[in-house]
Amino acid sequence: MPEAYIVEALRTPGGRRKGALAQVHPADLGAVVLDALVERAGIDPAAIDDVIVGCVSQAGEQAFALGRNIVLASSLPQSVPAVTIDRQCGSSQQALHFAAQAVMSGTQDVVIAAGVESMTRVPMGSNYRLHAEAGLSEGPWSKAILERFGVREFSQFVGAQQVADKYGLSREAMDAYALQSHQRAGAATEAGAFAAELIAVGGLTRDEGIRYDASLEGMAGVKPIMEGGSITAANASQMSDGASGTLIVSERALKEHGLTPIARIVNLTVTAGDPVIMLEEPIAATRKALTRAGMKLEDIDLFEVNEAFASIPMAWLQAIGADPARVNVNGGAIALGHPLGATGTKLMATLVHALKARGLRFGLQTMCEGGGIANVTIVEAL
Repeated sequence: MPEAYIVEALRTPGGRRKGALAQVHPADLGAVVLDALVERAGIDPAAIDDVIVGCVSQAGEQAFALGRNIVLASSLPQSVPAVTIDRQCGSSQQALHFAAQAVMSGTQDVVIAAGVESMTRVPMGSNYRLHAEAGLSEGPWSKAILERFGVREFSQFVGAQQVADKYGLSREAMDAYALQSHQRAGAATEAGAFAAELIAVGGLTRDEGIRYDASLEGMAGVKPIMEGGSITAANASQMSDGASGTLIVSERALKEHGLTPIARIVNLTVTAGDPVIMLEEPIAATRKALTRAGMKLEDIDLFEVNEAFASIPMAWLQAIGADPARVNVNGGAIALGHPLGATGTKLMATLVHALKARGLRFGLQTMCEGGGIANVTIVEAL
């Protein structure tokens, strides 16, 4: 089967909600990434076959074909097509999968997979609330779906708490994990570990959400999101604004355009499970991906497990048995932010550059997603 390669993987800094990137339109935010990918790769933008953009809250400024609007806001010619997809938090990771699959099938040679989310300008759930504004009693889930699973709604907060309870994760342990995320992200920033992947935008040159003064005492004072629960804003990912992207090409494109790859796609996996507990699925997805790739856990040098809530990577670590020192080595979404649809390719940028900086070979990225879905991508740094 033909190979798919990553030539560039870049991201904007994570902007705090209502922070430094609040005044940047989502289309312009995405355009910054597209322009940077093309410029750094040194490729003719007219050679791009397609742009696939992940975005979760496709409403307001992120509605009406956001992917196409990003292209129109960029320096790419209008001849470059684009599409917008939603696989919840894994939207841009799935964009990467679709891009790689297009290249591996031989139908396209140069595809950009990207993601954008402005959680300031288009608040989380904006599209979800439209049914109420239209005077409709039913939301995204019909009565038949809710009756089938015995719930009033599907909630990521409920799922995160269920994961914490199932794996015996205490509030104190999750706060300690969250503190580690801030400490790792802060240390990585001060050491310049993100320099190769970051694109300055809106005057922002570094991730805005890192709390350098974070403490267990401060975290202990944050109220639980749900009464009687242990999930809090302190041990959950930060709402943020951001964009990210990867340039995916075929071997033919490498030769034709004189490009140098930084990674090779090894495996693309997506699975689905219980939509109620929902966020536990990366465990099953990781096992399936390793099996399909013919690899063992020990073969993977670094892991990126999205920190939607501290309970998710902690449960994953407990179930999978990976070395914690190899997981989210530069911190995660608790410190760096989780701009929903942009997080997939954001994590890939961090993973690939972390592998190269350390002289390591294989990396695995996984993402929990609404509806009980999970993506896993395995790459080889070159």
